[in-house]
Amino acid sequence: MEDIKTLDSEKEYYELKEIFKDVFRYAPSKAFGTLGNALIVPVYTCILTTEEYGLYSLSIALLSFLCIIFSDWIGLSGLRFFKKNQMMQNLTKYLSTLMFMLTVNLITMFVMVSVFHEHIEAFFKIPLYIIASILLLIIPVAVRALLFQLLRAQLKSWAYTFSTILNQILTIVLSVIFVKVYHLGALSMLLGMAVSITLTDVILLFQSGVLKKLDLFSKIEFKFILPIMKYGVPIAATSLAAWTINQSNKFIMNNINGFNEVGMVGVAYGLTLPILMTIFSTITVAAIPRIYNLYEEKYDVTHVISMFIGYYTLIALPLVMTMAIYSQDYIHVFSANSNFYSAFKIIPYFAFGTFFLSMTDYTTLQYHLADKTHLDFILKLISGIVCIVLNIVLIPKCSLIGVGVATLVANLLYLLSSFVIVIPGLRLHYEKSIMNKILISLVPFVACILVFKYVDVPAWFRLIAAPTLFYVSYWYLSARKNISR
Repeated sequence: MEDIKTLDSEKEYYELKEIFKDVFRYAPSKAFGTLGNALIVPVYTCILTTEEYGLYSLSIALLSFLCIIFSDWIGLSGLRFFKKNQMMQNLTKYLSTLMFMLTVNLITMFVMVSVFHEHIEAFFKIPLYIIASILLLIIPVAVRALLFQLLRAQLKSWAYTFSTILNQILTIVLSVIFVKVYHLGALSMLLGMAVSITLTDVILLFQSGVLKKLDLFSKIEFKFILPIMKYGVPIAATSLAAWTINQSNKFIMNNINGFNEVGMVGVAYGLTLPILMTIFSTITVAAIPRIYNLYEEKYDVTHVISMFIGYYTLIALPLVMTMAIYSQDYIHVFSANSNFYSAFKIIPYFAFGTFFLSMTDYTTLQYHLADKTHLDFILKLISGIVCIVLNIVLIPKCSLIGVGVATLVANLLYLLSSFVIVIPGLRLHYEKSIMNKILISLVPFVACILVFKYVDVPAWFRLIAAPTLFYVSYWYLSARKNISR
């Protein structure tokens, strides 16, 4: 670690300023993504039955499963090594290698699913026509994932924002049209996604400039493949372990209680993890590429990462607490279909589970910087196994609550483990200035919650007032400290 340089105050200030500029550029896409995710549940629960929504939730979970194994890790590797290959002027060969590996993986996936489709259908309990639709959908999804990561690597935040918003609009609009016109239930949703993502891919190809840099006929050099696989395969394994924590519960629930209960899990999941992760990723999507760059330039990044854990807690904690405390109000605001109201029971568990999981984006960054992603995999694998066991044990006894408890415990275990297993030279620290102001700001937040126990106000007002008071209190404390200086 003797080669590591300390970030001086001027350099740190510049990097933080640039990160927050990128946050501002990414914010519209994340805000619109949050709005889109918030609209998906009320819109889809109005046009689908509980069984159809359950099948749709299972389809998305299976799509995620296949993407993790065959495509997502290639896009993440593209982000991780983009700067290094750009500095070495190897981009053309590097991008050609990425596309080659993605193509080979997708072909392998099609062959394997074709051979074992009967076993897959029996294991996941999903109809064959849905599985076939997912296989077609994964092609544009895989291409989109890679191109989005390349936009991030090139710091093209406005292009990323535009394409994200466009994709969100097209997906919702086309899915609703397909349901209304063809009346195919969950299949209509998948077809709408396929068309919208394909159109987005075409735009991303031009935005990323891949067509100019890519040479499909260049000789593939295997010196690129080994580092990508060494970095990416553990990421795939790690993501698969994370999938067992947050998605496998739907398949376990389906085997025990059927599509109706899966629909409840899907609604609670849709109103927590996608919405919260989209909000929380506003910082990570901007910060992580620049942290990678600083680390490649041999700078100590532990203080920067620690600061962003503080900023993350500032943004996330009041939202999650509000969602958990007012889960009944929350489900009533975002779903007009009373058949789905019982999903409120597990929203608090999913909300705090998402809070813990999102924080690990920062605490496990050390493993990615040190190219020791196998450690991340081991931690997630242990948490994933714990989650599966808890689901199998608790669902027959507690049904929906069992799913919530299993998810919460597994995500908390993963977070705590990442604090314990630390890479030398990358130990994070407690940011007193940020965390202390957060603790003080929680006092008026809790007071507001207590007042609403005795004062009757509309549900939407309760959901907005408490976190708003928290943020205003934090802003006041920060402004007062700056003035005193």
